[in-house]
Amino acid sequence: MEAVKIPRRIDEPPNLLLWTLDEFIPPIIGLLFGVMINHALPCMVLGFVATSFYRRYRDGHPDGYFLHMAYYYLGYPLKGRSFVNPFIKEFLP
Repeated sequence: MEAVKIPRRIDEPPNLLLWTLDEFIPPIIGLLFGVMINHALPCMVLGFVATSFYRRYRDGHPDGYFLHMAYYYLGYPLKGRSFVNPFIKEFLP
């Protein structure tokens, strides 16, 4: 059994039971969708499988990688007064 990492800093993602919040969302969405279509267990298992793939992908990248991808590809607005256009390829001051 792997040791569970307990957050030591204030800017780490919140934990819910043994998972971080971003790992806990896919099984819950699978459970809610499964309840709507009367197949709760298979959909929840698919959520856990999606979480395992997500965790494997996330562990190979630095912290905040998905937030940066969302900003670059979706233009996700981050907190702040102004940001550079994420769709430009070169930054000239």
